[in-house]
Amino acid sequence: MADNIHSTLFHSTTFEIITGSHEVALDITDRCATFLDERAAGRDGLLNVFVPHATAGIAVLETGSGSDDDLLATLRELLPADDRWRHRHGSPGHGRDHVIPGLVAPHATLPVIGGQLALGVWQSVVLVDTNGDNLRRTVRLSFLG
Repeated sequence: MADNIHSTLFHSTTFEIITGSHEVALDITDRCATFLDERAAGRDGLLNVFVPHATAGIAVLETGSGSDDDLLATLRELLPADDRWRHRHGSPGHGRDHVIPGLVAPHATLPVIGGQLALGVWQSVVLVDTNGDNLRRTVRLSFLG
């Protein structure tokens, strides 16, 4: 019985995304919505979005109007890619990439109402990746209904 409850109330999957060799803020809202269309079946619950990486994060913010670029610019100003970092492997300044999850958490838990993300009008789910050394990222989506 527990397995049946688990399979009807909880769903989880991963997908990979290529972020490339430069810093990015990628909108993954559509991937989240597609997952919910397939798994939430019109139910209420929570969607957890998680990146199992030490140098990436998940943000909820407006995209397309410059806010995503402003976030990356702010991270560059706060955490310059220079030789001040103790963590020194990889590209010059890579140590700052390991500090990013302290400011942009590697997860977000979002409300789901009637099988749909309950985001504000201008909100999107965004993968933030400043690490050009790791071109491929995994994102885990988990729905608890």
